Amino acid sequence: MRSKEIVRVASLFVTAFFLSGLTTSADAFPIPERLEFELSYGGITAGRAVQEVKRDDTDVHIVSTARSADWLRFFFPVDDRIESFLMAGTPPSDIGTPRLYQERKHEGKTITNREARFDRQKLEVTTIDHRKKSEKKNIITNRTYDTLSSFYYFRTIPLQVGMSYFIDIYDCSRLWNTEVKVLRREELVTPLGRFKTIVIHPLLKSEGIFSRTGDMFIWLTDDDRRIPVQMKSKVIVGSITATLTGGSYWPDKK
Repeated sequence: MRSKEIVRVASLFVTAFFLSGLTTSADAFPIPERLEFELSYGGITAGRAVQEVKRDDTDVHIVSTARSADWLRFFFPVDDRIESFLMAGTPPSDIGTPRLYQERKHEGKTITNREARFDRQKLEVTTIDHRKKSEKKNIITNRTYDTLSSFYYFRTIPLQVGMSYFIDIYDCSRLWNTEVKVLRREELVTPLGRFKTIVIHPLLKSEGIFSRTGDMFIWLTDDDRRIPVQMKSKVIVGSITATLTGGSYWPDKK
C-alpha cells in the first residue's frame, strides 16, 4: 500500500469524523472539548489528529487538525486544518447550523484553501476557492451541515440499533443526502481501557469523512457522551484505524 494512500485515508478522519451521538440530553454536547487520536495502518503510526470544540461569543467553533507522522512526511506530508462555525441553536438538543466552513489542506503536492458561507434565509451556500480565485453558489436545505459539523449534529439526536438515519451534507462541491446505519452494540478494548460501545456505519458518498475510499465504521461510547473511541476505514489492503488516546476529557469506562 502506498504511503500516499495511507495518509489520504488518515486525513479523512479529520475532515470530520466523525459522526457521533445518540441522545437528546444537554450533557451530550459538552463545551469545551478536545479529542486526540492516533492514526495507524498495520500497527504503525501514520499520523495524529485533534478535534476541538469551544464557544466564541454566540458561535460554536469546531476545529479539526491532522498531521502525518515523521516517517511519512518525506514521502507525503499532510498538514490539514478544518473549521466550522455554527450559529447557536435551541437547547438542549439543537446545536445550531453552520454559517461558515473553512478548510486549509496541504496533502503532498495538493494545497487547498476554500470556504463555504451558508445563507439560511436564501437556502443557498457560497463557496469560495481562494487558490483558484473562483466562486459558486449552490442550493441547500434548511438542515444542511458541512462535513465537520455533521458529526456533532449526530450527537444530539436519538438513534436506535438496526435503524438508518439521513443527513444533508455539503462538502464544498455538492450536496449529499447521506445514510448512516446504526449496526450493533459491542464491547471494545482500547489504550484508554474497556468500553461499551455502539457501532455506526456511514454509507460513503462524498469527499471528506464520507469519501468513497472505503467502508467506514465508528465505535461510540454507549453512554450519554457518545465519544468516538475508534474508527476504521477499509482500504485496498487492510484498514486505517483512528484510536482515541486522550483529550480534555473522556467518558467513564463501563
